[in-house]
Amino acid sequence: MNLGTRLKGRFFLTFLMLIGYGVTGCDRAQEEKSQVSIDGAAVGFPISLAVAEEYEKVKPEAKVSVASSGTGGGISKFCAGDIDIVGASRTIRDEEIERCKSKNIEFVELPIGLDGIAVIANRQNNFAKCLTIKELDKMWSAKSDGKVLSWKQINSKFPDKPLKLYAPASDTGTFDYFTQAVTKKAKNGRTDYTPSHNQNLLVQGVSGEESALGYVGISYYIQNQDKLNLVAVKGPTGKCEKPVPIDNVVKNIYTPLSRPLFIYVSKKSIDNKPAVKEFVDFYLENSWKWVDSVGYVALPDEAYVKTKRKFAAGETGTKFKKAKPGEPITNFI
Repeated sequence: MNLGTRLKGRFFLTFLMLIGYGVTGCDRAQEEKSQVSIDGAAVGFPISLAVAEEYEKVKPEAKVSVASSGTGGGISKFCAGDIDIVGASRTIRDEEIERCKSKNIEFVELPIGLDGIAVIANRQNNFAKCLTIKELDKMWSAKSDGKVLSWKQINSKFPDKPLKLYAPASDTGTFDYFTQAVTKKAKNGRTDYTPSHNQNLLVQGVSGEESALGYVGISYYIQNQDKLNLVAVKGPTGKCEKPVPIDNVVKNIYTPLSRPLFIYVSKKSIDNKPAVKEFVDFYLENSWKWVDSVGYVALPDEAYVKTKRKFAAGETGTKFKKAKPGEPITNFI
């Protein structure tokens, strides 16, 4: 074989490889555009999972991945541009907004349901039937760390039994919201408690220890109500209220421990990945069907209308940072 023939052969082989690479590259880019990725809060995760499963029934070719690494962990991935959507059980923080800005990540903030944080006690506890915000503050505030160790220190009428506390880990949205509502300052929580990212483990801890108390998302109480006592909270009106029945959450009767749940959607993903827009449209149109069945509370009808309008307009940024625990959700959409 002469030199010219060999060179022609090599050129042809290289040409075929370039074509193959181009096709593979196009296929890969197309595949990435058809994928939708969600990560974030454990609270609210079942809603996104239910929506994704139903969406894939309607669009079998859809590729939606749903994970749960906590609100803080999910927002870190979101602001790095690694995921399209983050689920959050609190509003996005200023420092997180700045982190997103540094990566040119704009977001659309969309409430998708409501949750009542349930204060839970052991079934043998027959004295902590209703707690005031002041009592909860004394239990959970950072200033009580290592000092408030007995039920009697919370209320002189309570027995002198050790106070065993269980709660979500300090990097979760539930921890942030609870400490903000109870102590008036987010993250102002004691550290000498048993934390977990898995709220089922918190349920097990409280149900297994007679003098234990904790707090979890309402769905975790509903799934385990035969094992726990639900503690009422004395609200601003002076009445002892519980998050069950769930109308107490919808009507802001259970104050201040009712909260909205969110998804934050990357504007870049909306603009560049049609699959993301299609999925979020489906989410906002249909999620109310499954919110109650997975243990949360559907938004008022007006809120769904306003949320869909907001997404269609592509309105970026947060309004909920101004919201205080217990304020009507429709004021901030």
